[in-house]
Amino acid sequence: MIELKKLSINDGLDVYNMLQDIPLDENGYHNSANGITYEEYKEWLVKKEKDANQVGIIDGWRVPQTTFVLYEDGVPVGYGSIRHFLTDALREVGGHIGYCISPLYRKKGYGKEILKRLIIEARAMGIKDILVTTNLDNYASQKVIIANGGKEIDRSTEHIHFWIYE
Repeated sequence: MIELKKLSINDGLDVYNMLQDIPLDENGYHNSANGITYEEYKEWLVKKEKDANQVGIIDGWRVPQTTFVLYEDGVPVGYGSIRHFLTDALREVGGHIGYCISPLYRKKGYGKEILKRLIIEARAMGIKDILVTTNLDNYASQKVIIANGGKEIDRSTEHIHFWIYE
């Protein structure tokens, strides 16, 4: 059974280990939990909860974002975040949704599944049209976004911008 759950301050070693399997920075996705200790991870969970509940822009650039974990039969296989709104910088790189699947579970359809479920969550938050950006050379992510209704609207030398319209 596949399910998407909101990241919780009670998440434990299984989520921590999954986060350690995902590289720190890969294809433009920054996994800030990679390489931290378990104690630091518990603090990271508290920070992520605060991120989801913040209002407005913090430090001139951070927007509220809610993080979710995708599970297959109770095993975490990936995670992603929904930014509640966009700044000009996030319209260029980042968009509303970012996601990553553990290398142990790639090429099994989980990328398509997590994005599908994150879109549903974003719409429940009131985000109708969703921007997702990806690196120009991240072909797997491009396929996932297109499979979820993404329409390419712009391309730079480094990124592609896709909109998923309601």
